[in-house]
Amino acid sequence: MKDPDIAFIGGGNMATAIIGGLRKAGLGADQLRVVEPMAAQRERLRQQYDVLAQEAPDGDLARAAVVVWAVKPQHFAAAARALREQAGGAGGALHLSIMAGVRCASIARLSGATRVVRAMPNTPALIGRGVAGLYANPACGQAERERAERVLGATGSLVWVDQEAALDAVTALSGSGPAYVFYLLEALAAAGVRLGLPEATARQLALGTVGGAAALAEASPFSPAQLREQVTSKGGTTAAALQVLGERDVAGAFDAALQAAARRAAELADELERDCGG
Repeated sequence: MKDPDIAFIGGGNMATAIIGGLRKAGLGADQLRVVEPMAAQRERLRQQYDVLAQEAPDGDLARAAVVVWAVKPQHFAAAARALREQAGGAGGALHLSIMAGVRCASIARLSGATRVVRAMPNTPALIGRGVAGLYANPACGQAERERAERVLGATGSLVWVDQEAALDAVTALSGSGPAYVFYLLEALAAAGVRLGLPEATARQLALGTVGGAAALAEASPFSPAQLREQVTSKGGTTAAALQVLGERDVAGAFDAALQAAARRAAELADELERDCGG
Protein backbone atom coordinates (compact mmCIF):
# COMPACT_ATOMS: atom_id res chain seq x y z
CA MET A 1 0.00 0.00 0.00
CA LYS A 2 1.39 3.39 -1.03
CA ASP A 3 2.05 5.86 1.77
CA PRO A 4 -0.81 8.39 1.78
CA ASP A 5 -0.11 11.89 0.50
CA ILE A 6 -3.16 13.19 2.37
CA ALA A 7 -4.72 11.62 5.46
CA PHE A 8 -8.17 12.80 6.56
CA ILE A 9 -9.06 12.43 10.21
CA GLY A 10 -12.83 12.46 9.89
CA GLY A 11 -14.84 11.64 6.78
CA GLY A 12 -17.98 13.78 7.08
CA ASN A 13 -19.60 16.08 4.53
CA MET A 14 -16.85 18.68 4.28
CA ALA A 15 -14.08 16.08 4.11
CA THR A 16 -16.08 14.25 1.44
CA ALA A 17 -16.36 17.48 -0.58
CA ILE A 18 -12.58 17.98 -0.43
CA ILE A 19 -11.90 14.35 -1.34
CA GLY A 20 -14.28 14.63 -4.28
CA GLY A 21 -12.50 17.75 -5.50
CA LEU A 22 -9.09 16.12 -5.19
CA ARG A 23 -10.21 13.04 -7.09
CA LYS A 24 -11.69 15.20 -9.87
CA ALA A 25 -8.40 17.08 -10.01
CA GLY A 26 -6.63 13.81 -10.75
CA LEU A 27 -5.26 12.73 -7.36
CA GLY A 28 -5.15 8.94 -7.20
CA ALA A 29 -7.29 7.05 -4.71
CA ASP A 30 -4.16 5.39 -3.35
CA GLN A 31 -2.82 8.81 -2.38
CA LEU A 32 -5.70 9.39 0.04
CA ARG A 33 -6.52 7.81 3.38
CA VAL A 34 -9.50 8.48 5.65
CA VAL A 35 -9.96 7.66 9.31
CA GLU A 36 -13.70 7.53 9.97
CA PRO A 37 -15.27 5.64 12.90
CA MET A 38 -18.73 5.34 11.32
CA ALA A 39 -18.96 2.20 9.18
CA ALA A 40 -21.69 3.56 6.90
CA GLN A 41 -19.67 6.65 6.06
CA ARG A 42 -16.54 4.58 5.43
CA GLU A 43 -18.47 2.45 2.97
CA ARG A 44 -19.84 5.53 1.18
CA LEU A 45 -16.32 6.89 0.76
CA ARG A 46 -15.08 3.56 -0.58
CA GLN A 47 -17.96 3.25 -3.02
CA GLN A 48 -17.91 6.85 -4.20
CA TYR A 49 -14.18 7.57 -4.39
CA ASP A 50 -12.44 4.19 -4.06
CA VAL A 51 -10.30 5.49 -1.19
CA LEU A 52 -9.03 3.50 1.75
CA ALA A 53 -11.26 4.34 4.70
CA GLN A 54 -10.31 2.85 8.03
CA GLU A 55 -11.85 2.87 11.49
CA ALA A 56 -8.74 3.97 13.39
CA PRO A 57 -5.30 5.42 12.60
CA ASP A 58 -2.29 3.21 12.00
CA GLY A 59 1.43 3.60 11.55
CA ASP A 60 1.12 4.35 7.82
CA LEU A 61 -0.38 7.73 8.63
CA ALA A 62 2.91 8.82 10.17
CA ARG A 63 4.26 9.16 6.61
CA ALA A 64 1.44 11.33 5.27
CA ALA A 65 2.49 14.64 3.74
CA VAL A 66 -0.72 16.37 4.86
CA VAL A 67 -3.07 15.56 7.72
CA VAL A 68 -6.53 17.12 7.35
CA TRP A 69 -8.42 17.47 10.63
CA ALA A 70 -12.11 17.15 9.81
CA VAL A 71 -13.57 15.82 13.06
CA LYS A 72 -16.08 17.65 15.23
CA PRO A 73 -14.15 20.06 17.47
CA GLN A 74 -15.26 18.33 20.66
CA HIS A 75 -13.79 15.05 19.34
CA PHE A 76 -10.41 16.51 18.42
CA ALA A 77 -8.56 15.75 21.66
CA ALA A 78 -9.47 12.05 21.52
CA ALA A 79 -8.68 11.86 17.79
CA ALA A 80 -5.30 13.54 18.31
CA ARG A 81 -4.49 11.14 21.14
CA ALA A 82 -5.29 8.17 18.90
CA LEU A 83 -3.11 9.56 16.11
CA ARG A 84 -0.21 10.10 18.52
CA GLU A 85 -0.51 6.59 19.91
CA GLN A 86 -0.73 4.86 16.53
CA ALA A 87 1.25 7.15 14.24
CA GLY A 88 3.32 9.34 16.52
CA GLY A 89 1.05 12.27 15.70
CA ALA A 90 2.40 12.57 12.12
CA GLY A 91 4.29 15.60 13.36
CA GLY A 92 6.31 15.91 10.15
CA ALA A 93 3.20 16.53 8.05
CA LEU A 94 1.45 19.78 7.31
CA HIS A 95 -1.62 19.75 9.54
CA LEU A 96 -4.60 21.40 7.86
CA SER A 97 -7.65 21.92 10.06
CA ILE A 98 -11.19 22.60 8.91
CA MET A 99 -12.47 22.36 12.49
CA ALA A 100 -14.24 25.40 13.84
CA GLY A 101 -12.72 26.98 16.91
CA VAL A 102 -9.69 24.75 17.54
CA ARG A 103 -6.71 27.08 17.55
CA CYS A 104 -3.32 26.35 16.00
CA ALA A 105 -1.64 26.14 19.41
CA SER A 106 -4.04 23.42 20.55
CA ILE A 107 -3.62 21.49 17.30
CA ALA A 108 0.16 21.65 17.59
CA ARG A 109 0.22 20.75 21.27
CA LEU A 110 -2.12 17.77 21.04
CA SER A 111 -0.98 16.35 17.71
CA GLY A 112 2.73 17.14 17.89
CA ALA A 113 2.49 19.13 14.65
CA THR A 114 4.79 22.04 13.88
CA ARG A 115 3.26 23.43 10.69
CA VAL A 116 -0.45 24.16 11.02
CA VAL A 117 -2.94 25.83 8.68
CA ARG A 118 -6.46 26.56 9.89
CA ALA A 119 -9.28 26.94 7.39
CA MET A 120 -12.85 28.06 7.89
CA PRO A 121 -14.83 26.77 4.89
CA ASN A 122 -18.57 27.01 4.40
CA THR A 123 -21.23 24.64 3.16
CA PRO A 124 -21.32 25.74 -0.52
CA ALA A 125 -17.99 23.89 -0.66
CA LEU A 126 -20.16 20.80 -1.06
CA ILE A 127 -20.91 21.94 -4.64
CA GLY A 128 -17.53 23.57 -5.31
CA ARG A 129 -18.85 27.09 -4.67
CA GLY A 130 -17.54 27.67 -1.17
CA VAL A 131 -15.27 30.36 0.17
CA ALA A 132 -12.76 29.64 2.92
CA GLY A 133 -10.66 31.86 5.12
CA LEU A 134 -7.19 30.46 5.91
CA TYR A 135 -4.50 31.23 8.48
CA ALA A 136 -1.01 29.70 8.58
CA ASN A 137 0.99 29.59 11.80
CA PRO A 138 4.50 31.12 11.78
CA ALA A 139 6.17 27.74 11.14
CA CYS A 140 4.54 27.61 7.70
CA GLY A 141 6.20 29.06 4.64
CA GLN A 142 5.03 29.63 1.10
CA ALA A 143 5.29 25.94 0.27
CA GLU A 144 2.86 25.04 3.04
CA ARG A 145 0.44 27.75 1.96
CA GLU A 146 0.51 26.47 -1.61
CA ARG A 147 -0.01 22.91 -0.43
CA ALA A 148 -3.04 23.95 1.62
CA GLU A 149 -4.42 25.77 -1.41
CA ARG A 150 -4.01 22.66 -3.56
CA VAL A 151 -5.97 20.60 -1.04
CA LEU A 152 -8.80 23.09 -0.61
CA GLY A 153 -8.81 24.75 -4.03
CA ALA A 154 -11.46 22.51 -5.56
CA THR A 155 -14.02 23.54 -2.93
CA GLY A 156 -14.18 27.18 -4.06
CA SER A 157 -12.29 30.41 -3.49
CA LEU A 158 -9.70 30.94 -0.75
CA VAL A 159 -8.77 34.04 1.26
CA TRP A 160 -5.74 34.28 3.57
CA VAL A 161 -5.81 36.29 6.80
CA ASP A 162 -2.71 37.47 8.68
CA GLN A 163 -3.99 37.02 12.23
CA GLU A 164 -5.58 33.88 13.66
CA ALA A 165 -8.12 36.00 15.56
CA ALA A 166 -9.45 37.19 12.18
CA LEU A 167 -10.88 33.70 11.66
CA ASP A 168 -13.57 34.63 14.20
CA ALA A 169 -14.70 37.36 11.80
CA VAL A 170 -14.44 34.92 8.88
CA THR A 171 -16.63 32.51 10.83
CA ALA A 172 -19.20 35.23 11.47
CA LEU A 173 -19.28 36.45 7.86
CA SER A 174 -18.79 33.46 5.57
CA GLY A 175 -18.78 30.43 7.86
CA SER A 176 -22.22 31.24 9.21
CA GLY A 177 -23.13 33.33 6.17
CA PRO A 178 -25.02 30.67 4.18
CA ALA A 179 -27.56 30.53 7.02
CA TYR A 180 -28.20 34.27 6.63
CA VAL A 181 -28.82 33.79 2.92
CA PHE A 182 -31.16 30.86 3.58
CA TYR A 183 -32.98 33.04 6.12
CA LEU A 184 -33.35 35.74 3.46
CA LEU A 185 -34.65 33.18 0.97
CA GLU A 186 -37.20 31.97 3.50
CA ALA A 187 -38.33 35.53 4.22
CA LEU A 188 -38.58 36.54 0.55
CA ALA A 189 -40.55 33.45 -0.41
CA ALA A 190 -42.88 33.76 2.59
CA ALA A 191 -43.53 37.41 1.78
CA GLY A 192 -44.30 36.46 -1.82
CA VAL A 193 -46.85 33.92 -0.63
CA ARG A 194 -48.49 36.55 1.58
CA LEU A 195 -48.75 38.75 -1.52
CA GLY A 196 -50.73 36.00 -3.22
CA LEU A 197 -48.14 33.98 -5.14
CA PRO A 198 -48.21 30.16 -5.08
CA GLU A 199 -45.54 28.78 -2.76
CA ALA A 200 -43.57 27.06 -5.54
CA THR A 201 -43.60 30.23 -7.64
CA ALA A 202 -42.48 32.40 -4.74
CA ARG A 203 -39.65 30.00 -3.93
CA GLN A 204 -38.48 29.89 -7.55
CA LEU A 205 -38.52 33.68 -7.80
CA ALA A 206 -36.63 34.06 -4.51
CA LEU A 207 -33.97 31.51 -5.48
CA GLY A 208 -33.53 33.00 -8.94
CA THR A 209 -33.32 36.54 -7.60
CA VAL A 210 -30.76 35.85 -4.88
CA GLY A 211 -28.65 33.57 -7.08
CA GLY A 212 -28.82 35.90 -10.06
CA ALA A 213 -28.04 39.01 -8.03
CA ALA A 214 -25.02 37.32 -6.44
CA ALA A 215 -23.77 36.19 -9.86
CA LEU A 216 -24.23 39.70 -11.25
CA ALA A 217 -22.36 41.24 -8.32
CA GLU A 218 -19.54 38.76 -8.85
CA ALA A 219 -19.28 39.49 -12.57
CA SER A 220 -19.82 43.26 -12.45
CA PRO A 221 -17.11 45.92 -12.07
CA PHE A 222 -19.54 47.91 -9.94
CA SER A 223 -19.82 47.70 -6.16
CA PRO A 224 -22.97 46.26 -4.53
CA ALA A 225 -23.94 49.82 -3.54
CA GLN A 226 -23.65 50.98 -7.15
CA LEU A 227 -25.64 48.00 -8.41
CA ARG A 228 -28.33 48.74 -5.85
CA GLU A 229 -28.51 52.35 -7.01
CA GLN A 230 -28.86 51.22 -10.63
CA VAL A 231 -32.12 49.40 -9.88
CA THR A 232 -33.50 52.06 -7.54
CA SER A 233 -35.57 54.68 -9.34
CA LYS A 234 -36.61 57.72 -7.34
CA GLY A 235 -40.19 57.24 -6.18
CA GLY A 236 -40.32 53.69 -7.54
CA THR A 237 -41.11 50.31 -6.06
CA THR A 238 -37.51 49.45 -5.10
CA ALA A 239 -37.10 52.81 -3.37
CA ALA A 240 -40.27 52.17 -1.36
CA ALA A 241 -38.96 48.79 -0.24
CA LEU A 242 -35.48 50.08 0.60
CA GLN A 243 -36.98 52.91 2.65
CA VAL A 244 -38.67 50.34 4.88
CA LEU A 245 -35.44 48.34 5.22
CA GLY A 246 -33.62 51.52 6.19
CA GLU A 247 -36.28 52.49 8.73
CA ARG A 248 -36.03 49.02 10.26
CA ASP A 249 -32.20 49.38 10.33
CA VAL A 250 -31.60 46.06 8.59
CA ALA A 251 -27.94 47.01 8.00
CA GLY A 252 -27.57 47.63 11.74
CA ALA A 253 -29.18 44.28 12.47
CA PHE A 254 -26.65 42.53 10.21
CA ASP A 255 -23.81 44.34 11.96
CA ALA A 256 -25.11 43.27 15.37
CA ALA A 257 -25.66 39.70 14.15
CA LEU A 258 -22.09 39.34 12.87
CA GLN A 259 -20.69 40.89 16.04
CA ALA A 260 -22.62 38.29 18.05
CA ALA A 261 -21.41 35.45 15.85
CA ALA A 262 -17.78 36.61 16.09
CA ARG A 263 -18.00 36.89 19.88
CA ARG A 264 -19.48 33.42 20.10
CA ALA A 265 -16.76 32.02 17.83
CA ALA A 266 -14.11 33.41 20.19
CA GLU A 267 -15.96 32.07 23.24
CA LEU A 268 -16.24 28.59 21.72
CA ALA A 269 -12.53 28.63 20.87
CA ASP A 270 -11.73 29.57 24.48
CA GLU A 271 -13.95 26.76 25.75
CA LEU A 272 -12.37 24.22 23.42
CA GLU A 273 -8.89 25.39 24.42
CA ARG A 274 -9.74 24.82 28.09
CA ASP A 275 -11.14 21.39 27.26
CA CYS A 276 -7.93 20.60 25.36
CA GLY A 277 -5.85 21.50 28.39
CA GLY A 278 -4.67 24.86 27.12
